[in-house]
Amino acid sequence: MQLLVSCVVFVIVAAWYVWPSLTKLSRNAALIPLLWVHVPRYVGMTLLVTGMVDPKLPGEFLSGAAYGDLLEAALALASIFALRSNWRFAVPMVWVTNTWGFLDLLNGLRGVLNLNVPSFNLATFWYVYTFYAPLVLVSHLMIFWILLSKSWKK
Repeated sequence: MQLLVSCVVFVIVAAWYVWPSLTKLSRNAALIPLLWVHVPRYVGMTLLVTGMVDPKLPGEFLSGAAYGDLLEAALALASIFALRSNWRFAVPMVWVTNTWGFLDLLNGLRGVLNLNVPSFNLATFWYVYTFYAPLVLVSHLMIFWILLSKSWKK
């Protein structure tokens, strides 16, 4: 229920406040703040800290989530630099970054469902799961929308 409510709240905020502001910007400028949402995904590395989450959670699941998020954080930061520098490959790099991050998020969700992760003790990582992950999801969808839009100002 917390995940669903967080998704609804972030969709409303995005529709009422974020999207109207982004539509006034060029495509590259609009992508940058949405990519910043992904830079803190390095926080997923806390899954590998002993005692941070339930030790009964499979190590393969935890390391996949942690390193997948770390790679997404690095790609997002590199994409921001590429966009700000107007590099020729900036938009293709955003495609790679967003596709990787979205697939990583879906893979994590598959693991969450298969393992019934909410039944484990996640300690403070519960906030990442119920607050940050929905924000990341909404950001991914907005980035895809911008990338697929033919009418966005270049």
